[in-house]
Amino acid sequence: MLYIVQYAGPFGYIKPWTAVRDAETFSQQFLTPSIVEGLEKKLFPELLQSPGGIVQKIRRHRLSYAGLSPQQERTWSKGWVTKTVDKKKYRLKERSIITRSILLNPQLLLAFDNEADAEQAAQQSICLCRNEDLLFPEPEILRQTEEEFDSDEFPGFELIFTEKGKGFKVGHNRFAEGESMFGELRIFGNPIREPQNW
Repeated sequence: MLYIVQYAGPFGYIKPWTAVRDAETFSQQFLTPSIVEGLEKKLFPELLQSPGGIVQKIRRHRLSYAGLSPQQERTWSKGWVTKTVDKKKYRLKERSIITRSILLNPQLLLAFDNEADAEQAAQQSICLCRNEDLLFPEPEILRQTEEEFDSDEFPGFELIFTEKGKGFKVGHNRFAEGESMFGELRIFGNPIREPQNW
């Protein structure tokens, strides 16, 4: 049996795993192992002292959203350039503007093996990455079997975490000394919600 907590918010950005200096960057439709571990450590602070690279309490997750909204962001280049103005040399970084698309009205389902963990998670807000707008828990905890959770009744994107060679690379785990992360993306139902379900 899985105990499922639903989180929702009007707006949210999920860190993409492409380079932040791309001219146009889209939010990823899945959560990497390090993002899930970060959420877990926020919900269960007692896990902060445990070794990184292992998700312990969140058994499954599912992410859906209503659309993407392109936002412009001012960035600095990685390298330095030298410019001469009035016979003085200056070292500076070039600036540019990138377009970064964010997820609108994201909904995240977190599934736990036991009800006590779900109840603790259902009393807290989360943000998906960095310091974006908050997602708030729904008051009801759902109880479903894993087979029911894998049905179209719970639409969304889910990255099933795998080892190297069994999935595609999704980044480097900041909790495990930059170790490569891999996963298989699964899509359940229609993960892009209709406007009436916002």
